[in-house]
Amino acid sequence: MRMRRLTAGMVAAFLVGVGMAGVAMAQQPLTAKTPATPLVVHDPYFSVWSFNNRLTGGPTHHWTGVNQRLMGVVRVDGKSWSFMGNGTGLPTLKQVSRAIWPTHVIYQFEGAGIELTATFFTPDLPQDLTVLSRPLSYLSWSVRSTDGRPHQVDIYFAASAQLAVNDVYEHIVWGTSRVGDMAVMHMGTTMQQELAKSGDNLRIDWGWADVAVPKQDGASVATVGVDAFRRAVLTGGFPASDDLAMPRMVRIDMPVMMVRFDLGEVSATPATRRLMLAYDDRRAIEFFHARLADYWDQHGMTFAKMLEQAEQQEPELNARATAFDKAVVSELVKVGGEDYAKLAILAYQQTLGATKLVRDVNGNPLLFSKENFSNGCMDTVDVTYPSAPLFLFFNPKLLEAMLRPVMEYAEMPRWPWKFAPHDIGTYPLANGQVYGGAEKSQVDQMPVEESGNMLILFDAIAKAEGNAEFAKQYWPLLTQWAEYLRAFGMDPKNQLSTDDFAGHLAHNANLSIKAIIAIGSYAQLAHMLGKESVAESYGSAARRMAGKWMTMAADGDHTRLAFDMPHTWSQKYNLVWDRILGLNLFPPSLAREEVSFYLKHQNAFGLPLDDRHTYTKFDWTSWSATLATNQKDFEALIDPLYKYITETPSHVPLSDWYDTVTGKQVGFQARSVVGGVYIKMLTDPTVWREWATGQEPK
Repeated sequence: MRMRRLTAGMVAAFLVGVGMAGVAMAQQPLTAKTPATPLVVHDPYFSVWSFNNRLTGGPTHHWTGVNQRLMGVVRVDGKSWSFMGNGTGLPTLKQVSRAIWPTHVIYQFEGAGIELTATFFTPDLPQDLTVLSRPLSYLSWSVRSTDGRPHQVDIYFAASAQLAVNDVYEHIVWGTSRVGDMAVMHMGTTMQQELAKSGDNLRIDWGWADVAVPKQDGASVATVGVDAFRRAVLTGGFPASDDLAMPRMVRIDMPVMMVRFDLGEVSATPATRRLMLAYDDRRAIEFFHARLADYWDQHGMTFAKMLEQAEQQEPELNARATAFDKAVVSELVKVGGEDYAKLAILAYQQTLGATKLVRDVNGNPLLFSKENFSNGCMDTVDVTYPSAPLFLFFNPKLLEAMLRPVMEYAEMPRWPWKFAPHDIGTYPLANGQVYGGAEKSQVDQMPVEESGNMLILFDAIAKAEGNAEFAKQYWPLLTQWAEYLRAFGMDPKNQLSTDDFAGHLAHNANLSIKAIIAIGSYAQLAHMLGKESVAESYGSAARRMAGKWMTMAADGDHTRLAFDMPHTWSQKYNLVWDRILGLNLFPPSLAREEVSFYLKHQNAFGLPLDDRHTYTKFDWTSWSATLATNQKDFEALIDPLYKYITETPSHVPLSDWYDTVTGKQVGFQARSVVGGVYIKMLTDPTVWREWATGQEPK
């Protein structure tokens, strides 16, 4: 996977070869029904989805389910057809396909003698942090005649003021600016209270939603009320002037940023138009009362300059992202099979979209996650843990950027406990733990869970990078947590684990596995740093604990949920790291026996988390499937997850907590933890190292 960066000539040749219709793809890797489709997904605030299998099946939504309308209409020979969103009262153009790739979503429509291709392109290139951090997506349309006759075609697009408010009772203002040869429309609230709110079910209400339209033939822009937009698309007209009745409440004749592209006569040769949808969030994160900007916002880069640069780079980025998409999908299929690849494709944008990449005062990257629809906590360690495989596979520096804020917090005198924190605040305010007893008591803390997670992740980073330099920076803290686990991890007291929705549990066998593997991870890190006596001491302790665990957890043909609960069982998903990290603390027979047992206890939509309920977790089931040592068993445990994403009756961004009998969402949605499905990609050390340290595919 070590490949040269694309040159301008290579890009030009590539574009000539494949065409410019969103950079057309040769195949469609995920075309089946899905719970929702990512359209413009960047971070917990800038995140627009279609909750319907047809793009015209309903309004587009923020991941929380609140309407954030994007609307598209094509007018052919004097008759108008809707192709995106609803609310215009127009007939809909027939959708014939939808293809989801890691960085592209492509819809095709047919009717009225034309074919329309609508492409949503978000350049989530994990090795390019500047591009990855830009809150900007490219929307493009390609139209061609399919009946041998030319057609007069206009494309209309509108983005609503809902993008810039928490609710429709807030007042907004708007305007249009010139940036180079682009017209840039923008909308935002009158109050502009940056970082004034924190919580879960919230949308952004500061900064500016932007529609940037590069200079193109037949392009016109206007900011109007939605009623004026509806009249225009019905009649084929265009407003004579902008709506100036501002500020006003969003619910009153909802303002929209409107674009019309007059394509003239369209023949069999495709005609294309494009724009950029962006969000200027100014200051995105508060980290211990310091307000941090997006990672791209440095070295004198303004939002206007970023827009210009993004427009200039669009052809190259599109080619790079297309090559990335194809290479990723090919590798996913090779390692895990076709159904597995489709799960991972759907998880890609959602995982990244539940995080925000900013810079600290020295320009270093910091990556913050949000617990979407679980409690809104920020940089939750037991959310980072399941999402980590995606970051470890594509760029472990991103995982470092996610762990660094937690480590800086844990080093502060204000963190009083000998174990790792659960979180560092409520999004977007990272000002200290809010969960459980926080800094005041040990009530509802997760001491074994979070300490184990951190040690395992540090070892995984070292494995990916071939050195333990990142761990070296925080060695005293890692040592403190390893000591805590050696003292209290073998037989955990009554406490919460990451599956806190299941309640407290004493003597948790799966949690004990985590502690043992974490101690082994610490020993491995010590060895990499030349601390041989430490490595031997903790390595021996981990091996002794693993042997003891085998006796305490044994329950016939499987292992117990808790050491003191015979005739119970649970997924032992934490065991997956024993093989991935090369610790080999547990006998291979344990994984074989567990997988054999799991295969006998699956329901239609997957393996329950344990014997207490029929619900499961998407991420953990993919980890348990990865315990399989042969492809047949792996696919047998993965295939029900594919059935879930294609047949669930719950139309929301992928829920990781659902019922294995009905396929219905139990709770949570749009969370980063679905990135855990990439753990299968870490089982081949050669493949992992090539992707984690290599350049982008050409």
